[in-house]
Amino acid sequence: MARKENSNGPGSAENPGRLKQIGLTYKMTRRADPKVGLVVAAVGIVTFGVLLAIGFALGHPVYAGILGFLLAFLAMAIVFGRRAERAAFGQMEGQPGAAAAVLDNVGRGWTVTPAVAMNRNQDVVHRAVGRAGIVLVGEGNPNRVKALLAAEKKRMARVVYDTPVTDIIVGTGEGEVPLKKVRTTLLKLPRVLPGPKVTEVNDRLRALGDLMSNMPIPKGPMPKGVRMPKGGKLR
Repeated sequence: MARKENSNGPGSAENPGRLKQIGLTYKMTRRADPKVGLVVAAVGIVTFGVLLAIGFALGHPVYAGILGFLLAFLAMAIVFGRRAERAAFGQMEGQPGAAAAVLDNVGRGWTVTPAVAMNRNQDVVHRAVGRAGIVLVGEGNPNRVKALLAAEKKRMARVVYDTPVTDIIVGTGEGEVPLKKVRTTLLKLPRVLPGPKVTEVNDRLRALGDLMSNMPIPKGPMPKGVRMPKGGKLR
């Protein structure tokens, strides 16, 4: 009886919760990609059919069918994940703070500080520090973002003059990096700093301070319509 009661406890809600999350993700993806269901189903059917045909040819249809089912499920999950990610990036494109959300999921080995610089037009610069050095990611109007990036580089040069700095402007124009490729771009940068040096750089930048810790404003994307102090920059 105790085991039956435990099976109905909080742990039993995990699967329904995950299924609900998958369902919500599918609905969100389908709004941006109406063919996602057909594509995922086609991938599963083709994968299973090919493996089953190979099984019949080799005289082991049962084993091939089991393997085909597993590989079909895996292929469907991969295709669905990629299309869901593409749909999510499509909805985030152009939204304030979208680049910060991408940087938060860049992976281990990176220390991300959102909104280290911002102006009254809500153009913003985020910072990521890792083995590749310092990466400044700007989003907003390209011309204004360039000015923010230059000012932030000059500010950081006082404490991390010996560290390579890479700047990225998020966008679809010439020389800009699309939002969906920001993470890939960071991960492709050459690793030039040893681990202790990365820690040292982070400590120096932390001592220098940043916008979010120095200003009494809420973290996250700035709401539209907020009036910023005169003079362009917040610091």
